[in-house]
This record gives sequence, C-alpha cells and structure tokens, in this order.
Amino acid sequence: MAQLTEDEWRRRWEAERWFLAADGESGKRFGNETIRVAPDGEVSIKLPAPLAHLANARHGRYVLASAVEFRHRGEEWRDRIASNRAVAYRIHLDVARGRWYLTASWQRPVLKTLPLVTARAQGMVGVDTNADHFAAYRLDAHGNPIGAPHRFFYDLSGTAGHRDAQIRHALTRLLHFTQRCGVRAIGIEDLDFAAEKTREKHGRRKKFRQLISGMPTGKLKARLVSMAAEHGLAIVAVDPAYTSMWGDEHWRKPLTSTKRQMTRHDAASVAIGRRALGHPIRLGAPPRPLRHWGRAAPPHDDQSDRRGHRTVQATSDGRGREETRPRIPGPRTRCVSPDCGAKAGDQCAQHRSEHTAEQQPWQQDSLPLSL
Repeated sequence: MAQLTEDEWRRRWEAERWFLAADGESGKRFGNETIRVAPDGEVSIKLPAPLAHLANARHGRYVLASAVEFRHRGEEWRDRIASNRAVAYRIHLDVARGRWYLTASWQRPVLKTLPLVTARAQGMVGVDTNADHFAAYRLDAHGNPIGAPHRFFYDLSGTAGHRDAQIRHALTRLLHFTQRCGVRAIGIEDLDFAAEKTREKHGRRKKFRQLISGMPTGKLKARLVSMAAEHGLAIVAVDPAYTSMWGDEHWRKPLTSTKRQMTRHDAASVAIGRRALGHPIRLGAPPRPLRHWGRAAPPHDDQSDRRGHRTVQATSDGRGREETRPRIPGPRTRCVSPDCGAKAGDQCAQHRSEHTAEQQPWQQDSLPLSL
C-alpha cells in the first residue's frame, strides 16, 4: 500500500465497496431470486422499484451482456440450480486485473449414512436405468408395488452439454417423485459397463456396444448420490443379475391391466426395488402338473442347469413309480430263444469276456493252398 499513490489507493478503496451480493433462496428459480444465473451462464439482476425503469427484461430484471462459466465444481453447481437449491452470489471488481467476477457459494450438507433398516422402513423406489429413460416404481416395506409405473425420459444425442442437462433434468424429476412418495431410499442397479463394451465381449454387435457405451453409468452414480444427499435420500445399490429377466417373468403379467400397461423395464424396476428391500424377486410358482405316467416333464436339454432337476415325484400308489422292479421270469433279451428261460438271467453267458465257454482251447483248421 505504501507504493500506491493517493489516486490509486482511492480507486482500490472504492472498488472494494463496489459489489453486489445476494443470499440464496431454496425453492426459488435457479436458487436465487435477486441474482439469477441460468444454466447457460446468463446473469440477470432483479432491480429495486426505483430502478425498475432501467430493466431490459421482463419482471423488472436487468440481464448482463456477458455470460459466466464455472470451471470449478461446475457440475455440482448445475445440479443445485436444476433442483432450485439455494446458491449465493457475489459480483465484485478486481482492480489489479480490471475485471468483474461473479462468485457462487453454497453450503454442502453433511452426508449421513442411514442404516439399511432405516432406509427400508418406509418402502423403496426401484429404478431401472435404460438408454433413454429411467423406469421407476414405488414399493412398500413388504415389497408390494403401489400405484402405476413412472418413466423419466432423456435424450443422449447431441452435444455433451445437452446430454448432461438431460440426465440432470431426469434425475431431478426422479428425486422429486421419490420425495412425493414419502420414502427415504432409491434402489438402483450397480451398473458398470467398463468391461462390457469391448469387441472381444460382444463381437460384431456394434449397435449393442454403442448402446451401452452411451449410458453414462459412472457419472450417473456419482451425480445421483450427490443430488440425493441434497434431498435427504439414501441410495441402495443392488446386484443387476437377472433383474430384467425375472422381473419380466414374474411381475409384468400380474401388474398389467386395462388401465395400466407394463413394459419389461417397469417390471425390472419392481425386481430391483424388491432386491433392495431384501425380498426375493421370483414369486412362489405352483408345482407343475403331474403327467399320466406320474412324473413332471423333464427339463429341456439346453436349459437343464437353469431349471434344475425334477423334484415332483409320483405318489406312493402311483403306477410306474421308481422302485426295485420285480423279477419277471423269461428271457430279457431278443438274442435268446424263449425256451432258454433258465439261462436268461445269467448275464455271465451274454457278451462277457473271459466266460467259461471262452476259456476252452480251440484250434483253427488249416486251409488248402489249392483246389
């Protein structure tokens, strides 16, 4: 300060008092009513009544000519304004650089890890992640689906900024839906396609590889956890194995009605929610009907390890049940005559090496060299 002249010192002193600040307001558009920053960086200021004639936008607002961009924690800032969470702003002048700056600040809540029992106490919202939408279904604490399925669509085409905004908007609507349901947790698959989109894994299935490559699973999990913490919600990640197959097999048809159409993804969200609640996905199916020969149908050759062994057996009075069959006199093979019943049961005489009849010495007759 000793090296500054009086004019330089006065300009710096005055510049430090040239600022405009506004505290954030949760629930207001983009988290602040006085100084509003849109997702595209547009800055507008709500003018007081005496200066309302200077407004260049609707509702007495003045839009600045320059846009802003947040490099540090920009994703977190966008997540907050997308859900209308409070963000405080301060506009000030840097005399040394001769530039105006806008600073954003907010309070990060302390993340509290809820016990799994507490998170499940009021039910769960199961979410199935797809290439173009989130399929969500509300379940009570006993795993029973409530209401109708909900779908939150997004478009992953276009620029990275457009895709990011689409995911953020869909997550915001999902979180608002969860809060309206009154539950405290969201069940979602623990997806990781890092090793699932290689050509060695799926060969020439180019469209499928492009599909799973376009799903931002890594960013999605991090963003969902961060945004859910702002709303006081817990995230329960479950194993994604067989959720789509078993959900479609056990929940799609029972929940389909004339007023409610269920898709495979809606049924998968029910399966995910039940797994997050600790309930089995598959419903107890009735035993298969017995055939007239007293046994259930055998599994298909290509599905034996999936269907398992046959467990349905005939009753004790059923014909043809598995037990030691009685000895039936007479020949057992077609290679012996009917009058050889005494020898029919002698397996030693039938196709056995080293039989007593084979131990007798024999000699082949010599063949004539000429006729």
